[in-house]
Amino acid sequence: MSRIGNKAITIPQGVEVKVNDNNIVSVKGKLGELKQDIDPNITVSIEGNILSLNRKSDSKDHKAKHGLYRSLLNNMVIGVSEGFTSVQELVGVGYKAENKGQLLELSLGYSHHIYLELPIEVKVETVTERGKNPLIKLTCNDKQLLGQVTAKIRSLRKPEPYKGKGIKFQGEELRKKAGKSAEKK
Repeated sequence: MSRIGNKAITIPQGVEVKVNDNNIVSVKGKLGELKQDIDPNITVSIEGNILSLNRKSDSKDHKAKHGLYRSLLNNMVIGVSEGFTSVQELVGVGYKAENKGQLLELSLGYSHHIYLELPIEVKVETVTERGKNPLIKLTCNDKQLLGQVTAKIRSLRKPEPYKGKGIKFQGEELRKKAGKSAEKK
């Protein structure tokens, strides 16, 4: 039994959900519009401000897709009404981040600067305060796209376990390793 798939989604005020004949769900709100193609074995029904999903059978594949599409539609509803935010922190001496529109310029201890062109759906803001690590704030209404962009930025300099230098999410606790210990006589 899919526990996630059976939960109903409450549609907030100001969000419009439509299902067309080809099983494409479009969700429109104050932060934009998102579309998702739904498997034909999953039926989407809207009653008032409640969105619910049902599956045709109890096969393993249908159960898995039931929970998947419920989560995707819930993220779409949250995205167009509230949006998603991710904050990344650059830990390291001389690490810098600047944005010029959708172009993110990173200085991560390499011999060159890294320029990253971000999609227009993702809004970027960089914060640099004296004595604190630089921050990259990303906001978007599409959770999947935001996660993909943050993973790409993080992959440019992953946090290393000995000193903790690299790009990490704000509030993330890194497990540090002890390193080499000299033999004492």
